Amino acid sequence: MSLIGKKVSDFTVNAYHDFEFKTISKADILGKWSVFFFYPADFTFVCPTELKDLADKYDELQEIGCEVYSVSCDTHFVHKAWQDASETIKAIKFPMLADPTGALARDFDVMIEDKGLAERGTFIVNPEGEICAYEVNAGNVGRNADELFRKVQAMQFVAKYGDRVCPAKWTPGKDTLKPGLDLVGKI
Repeated sequence: MSLIGKKVSDFTVNAYHDFEFKTISKADILGKWSVFFFYPADFTFVCPTELKDLADKYDELQEIGCEVYSVSCDTHFVHKAWQDASETIKAIKFPMLADPTGALARDFDVMIEDKGLAERGTFIVNPEGEICAYEVNAGNVGRNADELFRKVQAMQFVAKYGDRVCPAKWTPGKDTLKPGLDLVGKI
């Protein structure tokens, strides 16, 4: 069953952000675009490469009104320890959400029950708290923050201009399409 259009359930979790512990809830995501970036675990191999790539794109995501939340089933204490121990993870400026019970991972349907870990799931959530795009990768394949950024831009565009759609590889400033009978069989 698709998660497109699913409203994110109410949640309150601990987070490590800006060198302190914080609480993040559903109320914090409403009214703005969000990315939930699930990964299996801190102190691993592919995860830090993805999080660094995302950290490098974070300022651009912020500029377009999108907050990023990385999420693993580790605690906020482990997130702090990882950031203290790793030069790569020190670059992270976005909130690192702790999901030790797996409640968020289950809500986004990325929990690996027999391992107590989350899949590599990326979710774009609109300001109404609805999932509008997502991707889940096998644990041994990292993601690309440039493509995620492009997808957020495309989702924002179609949310603003409901009568237009974005073709493959669309980027801001490129042509969009206006669905209609005149385009059928002509693309």
